[in-house]
Amino acid sequence: MPSSDLHRATAFRLAFARRQAAEVREVPGGFLVLDERYARSYEHNQLHLDGPVSPAEVSGLAEAAMADLPHRLITVHDDALGTACAAHLTRAGYEHATELVMTHTGPTPPPAPARAESLDLPALAPALARQQRLWMPDADDETIRQLVERRAARLRGAERVEFLGVYATGGDLASWADLYLAPTDGVAQVEDLVTAAPHARRGHADTLLADALHRSAAAGCTLRFLIADADDWPRHWYARRGFTVVGRAHVFTRHRAATP
Repeated sequence: MPSSDLHRATAFRLAFARRQAAEVREVPGGFLVLDERYARSYEHNQLHLDGPVSPAEVSGLAEAAMADLPHRLITVHDDALGTACAAHLTRAGYEHATELVMTHTGPTPPPAPARAESLDLPALAPALARQQRLWMPDADDETIRQLVERRAARLRGAERVEFLGVYATGGDLASWADLYLAPTDGVAQVEDLVTAAPHARRGHADTLLADALHRSAAAGCTLRFLIADADDWPRHWYARRGFTVVGRAHVFTRHRAATP
């Protein structure tokens, strides 16, 4: 049932956030994760809510919980709560984005002629740094460093965490993604699938996704999911590859002044 799949995927996401955090603080309706080593990573310093909490109180709750942080990031994992929070938080200066929880409901694709490789962080880091600079051209070196090195914290997030990559013919890392596996619960998540611009539209992402799905199936993970931006084109790319929307989460962001 889709509702059961959504519940399992959400439970996995919440557990992952707790496990990778350096510090967890309980708050009404959820918890705050913190990691001073990656102070500029919103992912590692944010508020996770799944209720119950009054939507009108969420802004004040965030101000109290995140008083020592220069930014505000709130992920609301319950769709109804997130929808109810939207008006209150946008009035308080937050940007609102909707995430789609998509589960793989199609057949596992046949093995691709090429296979993804398991990477360690040193092998992945140069590609991550180049991509972050394209996304954040005004960011300073320390911000880029933290956003690259924060991958190390993700290694604590699940029973098995794999960094996968596909190399182009010339030797460049063309496409990469995280794969989080929880064989005990039968759940797997594909996260941060990226193809470097010079290597786009050459099938590298298809190879990577197919390999991630095969690894998930081999680990006994019958629920395989990912998160997609509701307003961006990859959601349609994933849909053509057998992923179906089973639910929504809401992300509210308020940036510090003059910082990307």
